[in-house]
Amino acid sequence: MNLMIDDMNINYDFRGEENGGDTLVVLLHGWGSNIKLFDNLMNVIAQKYPVTALDMPGFGLSDEQSEPWDVGQYTDFVIKFVEKFDYKKVILLGHSFGGRVIIKMLTQREIPFEVPRIIMVDAAGIKPKKTFKQKFRQRVYKIGKWFYNLSFVKKLSPQGIDKWRKKFGSADYNDASEIMKATLVKTVNEDLTEYISKITADALLIWGENDTATPLSDGQLMEKLIKNSGLVILKNAGHYSFLEQQYTFNAVIKSYLKIS
Repeated sequence: MNLMIDDMNINYDFRGEENGGDTLVVLLHGWGSNIKLFDNLMNVIAQKYPVTALDMPGFGLSDEQSEPWDVGQYTDFVIKFVEKFDYKKVILLGHSFGGRVIIKMLTQREIPFEVPRIIMVDAAGIKPKKTFKQKFRQRVYKIGKWFYNLSFVKKLSPQGIDKWRKKFGSADYNDASEIMKATLVKTVNEDLTEYISKITADALLIWGENDTATPLSDGQLMEKLIKNSGLVILKNAGHYSFLEQQYTFNAVIKSYLKIS
């Protein structure tokens, strides 16, 4: 399915009865991901609720935005998307980057619908403290970047700076377009920790115990900061806990959303 929002063609999926009650469940994917990973989960939720998921701009089959975005711009866009369906109540589920959008939406935006519940899955938003090794690596990268940007070095090695960036960049960074590389930098570097305690919605937190991208300590901190929250830890699962322990994850979701 497709929608035009702000002159961008947005790919999305919708399941369940379109007029099935007053509550819509919205699924927000992680960085570098898309709605395909939510296929099984959407079928589970659609047993009781209408549910939708979108490829956010720059991901999946949706158009890329014309300039680098920060978390706030993604948040505003998701609000516009949700408004297209005209539901009074919305339950938000966010995986990884999707969690950033939820935090921003519930604490920094006026929204035209009620959000009684949220589900945060291996959610991002807490900026990790850099280890000595990471700080050293960052310093080396900055020195190399300065060197390859010198005019005489550019003439001798015009591709040098790109090769240097690829050597030090993450897979997500290296695989992205120029706009999405700049977007990644703007979103990852924003620490949302101070806003998390402002969330008043009932919150279910689900984390893989072996998550290295957004470690379990992030989930434990969120549980402390969000007044009405509970943390479920999935054994033998990493950052994609909803796929790695799909049966258990689905059982938790069914229980929380009272899906028989």
